[in-house]
Parts: sequence; C-alpha cells; structure tokens
Amino acid sequence: MLEKIKLLEKKYSEQYKRIDEIAFENQVKVMNAFRKHRVSDAMFTLSSGYGYGDLGRDVADLLYADVFECESAFVRHNIVSGTHALTIALFGLLRPGDTMLSVGGKPYDTLDEVIGFSGQEGNGSLKDFGISYDQVELKEGKIDFEAVKEKMTPRTKVVYIQRSKGYSTRRTLSSAEIGELVKFVKSIGNAYVVVDNCYGEFVETHEPTYYGADICVGSLIKNPGGGMAESGGYIAGTKKAVELCSYRLTSPGIGIECGASLGQSKNIIKGLFYAPHTTAQALKTAVLAAGLFKDMGFKVNPMPDEQRFDIIQTVSLDSPEQICAFCRGIQKGSPVDSHVTPEPWDMPGYSSQVIMAAGTFVQGASIELSADAPIREPYTVYLQGGLTYESGKIGLIEAAKSVKEKMPG
Repeated sequence: MLEKIKLLEKKYSEQYKRIDEIAFENQVKVMNAFRKHRVSDAMFTLSSGYGYGDLGRDVADLLYADVFECESAFVRHNIVSGTHALTIALFGLLRPGDTMLSVGGKPYDTLDEVIGFSGQEGNGSLKDFGISYDQVELKEGKIDFEAVKEKMTPRTKVVYIQRSKGYSTRRTLSSAEIGELVKFVKSIGNAYVVVDNCYGEFVETHEPTYYGADICVGSLIKNPGGGMAESGGYIAGTKKAVELCSYRLTSPGIGIECGASLGQSKNIIKGLFYAPHTTAQALKTAVLAAGLFKDMGFKVNPMPDEQRFDIIQTVSLDSPEQICAFCRGIQKGSPVDSHVTPEPWDMPGYSSQVIMAAGTFVQGASIELSADAPIREPYTVYLQGGLTYESGKIGLIEAAKSVKEKMPG
C-alpha cells in the first residue's frame, strides 16, 4: 500500500505544489493582518461578564474582516455550529413577508427545520415568521442565471448560495463564480447575497466576500479554526449586513459590543494563523483519497487532478456495508477514539440515518480527518480534513483496507 501511495504522490505532484502555493499566498494575507492589528499577548487574556473592552474578541473580528477582504466581521466561540451561524445570518437579514431564494438547489439537510419545510413548522422557523422560501436548481453544475432572474421578485431579500456540495454529488462552486452571481443579483434587485462558505475557506486565494458577497458564514471547527478553535463560527461581509446579523447574535442596539470571550480568543486567533497550512494538509489528503479510491474502481469527485474549491472529497461506493467499512477504517486510523466502531444512527437535523467517523480532538471537527455518509443511494461517503497530511495518509490506508475486505472476490 505504501508503494502505491508513493506512486500516487508522484503522479499528482503538481496538485500538491499548487496547494502549497495557495497556502503561502493565504498565509501572507494572514500575517499582514496580524501585523496591521498588532496582535499581542495582551489579547489572549480571559474576560467575563459583559466582556466590555475585550481586546482579543475585538481584534479577532478585525482580523477576519481583513483576511476575508471585506468591511466587517464577527467571530464568536459561542456560535455552536455552521448551521447556527447561518441561522443568525438568515434571521438577521430576513423580515416577515420577505423571500429567501436558494440558487444552488436545496441547502444542506440541517437547514430544513430552520427554513420550515412542510411538516416542520411550529418550531420557530423562518416560515413561522412569515418568510417564504423558493429555490433554483443548478444547470449542468452551474448557476442558472435565467432561472434566478425569473424567480427573483421585489420580495426576494436574500439570495442564498451554498458553496460546497452538502449531501449531494454536485460540483463545488468557486469564489469567482459566486462573484458573478453577486454582480447579477445586484444588477436586477436589492437582495443580500448570503454564502454558506463552510469547507471552502483558504482553498482559494480569495473568499466570496472579496467578490462582493454581502455575507459569508462558516464554522471554526472547519477550515478557519485551523484545528485550534474549540468551537465557534464567523459571519463576514458588508458593514450593513454584518451589523444586522450581529443584532440576532445578541440584541438590537448591542450587536458585537459585548460578549465575554471566556479565554477562547487565543485559540481563535491562533487557529486563524494555522488555517492556511491546515487547510492545505486537508486538501493534500483529499487528493490522495481521490487517487487511491479511483484506482480501486470507485467514482470520486473531484477527480485527483481537478481544481478544488473546498476540502470535501466524495467516494461513491457500492453498498451500505462498504460505506460503514470506509468510515470504520477512517476511525481506526484516527488519533482519538481509534478503538470505537461507528454505527449508523438517527442524527438530529438529518432526513436519513447517518454514519460518522470522527476520531477528533475537537468533537465533530471536520477540519480534522473525518468521514460521514447518509445511508441511502448512491452510497456516497464524504471525506474531509486531516490536521496533518501524514496522519491523513494513515487514515486512508485503513479505510482502503477496510473497503477492500467488502469488495466482491
């Protein structure tokens, strides 16, 4: 197996080189922001209560705004997930009578109850507050601008786009493609463009906010936390939009002016410092996974030599048994809970049973090596993360061995 991997690494050396180049460009951007805002040890101290004058919290916001090349941002340890951050953004921008238009098809499963799809009303969803929802499917993997134009009305307040594929097999969208959407939307209306940026941060040299997106949202236990943040999420974008979102984070009139960091600022800031490098490690792991499982005869997306716009690698297997074998192999090759056997279960927020492998230092951190899959056709497993390429390689060896045992013959 190791000889096979050496051959794959040589074969895809150009992909590895490009990943390192992007990481360096992003690291320059991060370092410039750190120097500009004079990051110091004084910003790592604990605050409590209201948290007024919390230097670490305030500088983290400024760092994110600079690194994401936008007007404003806030990042908080008590945003519990990417879904929570998205919910803050959607409720911050939408009002009764408004419409949310998703232009990349149906969003990730965990937003079903936030939006309030049929049968899920009455829980405080957008629908409960008189906010309508509509969607446009991608056309041959790209944004269907004509359909977007047809669907937009004066009531369309948020045009929502999910950068990554979620639990689908569509291609991930680049920041530049989302930039074209922003230009198009602004040419025909006044809607905010909101981007679910999860899994996409630092994969390219610019985020969607660089191209004019009003709001980008993500989780700190994915790319931007760099494997250091214990929890949290961020919202970055235009000053007006971020301010409105901040009023849902706390309350109108307070916004981001208070909120104790409880000693988490150091991990958040340090995580941002690590993020370009750690994301590169995850991308290299994904390239190897694509090459390895492609050679085993499975369909992979992206292909190992394709340009990447997020850290997710999909592998389409042949059966539920192979899905479970893959995830159990990843778990076995993990640094934490390697002795645990993942099983499918009814995970809150998901419409099908899901199996997850996550032998991670931070619970559920998908910047660390992890794999998950809904137990439904087309039996696609979603791999992401790898704090180090070396540990990612070990996990992939175990996954390949486990799947091979479940293959016919």
